[in-house]
Amino acid sequence: MVLPVLALLLAVGLWSVAVVGAQLRCVDAARDGARAAARGESDAVVFAATTAAAPQGAQVDVHHEGGRVVVVVSARVGGGLGPLAAIAAPTVTATATAESEADP
Repeated sequence: MVLPVLALLLAVGLWSVAVVGAQLRCVDAARDGARAAARGESDAVVFAATTAAAPQGAQVDVHHEGGRVVVVVSARVGGGLGPLAAIAAPTVTATATAESEADP
């Protein structure tokens, strides 16, 4: 009777680790993109650098607000959950903002 409960707790623990890991990868990817954009790299290079660091299937948005660049990375976690994906697959998002060094 205890074994199914332990199996469920293990599954929830592993799922939690996957969500936290995806969140951290999104944060790192957004920071990488913001740094590249702040150095004056083109949006294509920023997008490529961000996508390379982001979790697979992540959506990347790069936009400029005055002298700042904003990079937003979103990823859905739990693609391997099958029919449970609609319920237990959260979307994690990270945003990074940097002042553009290329602008005077």
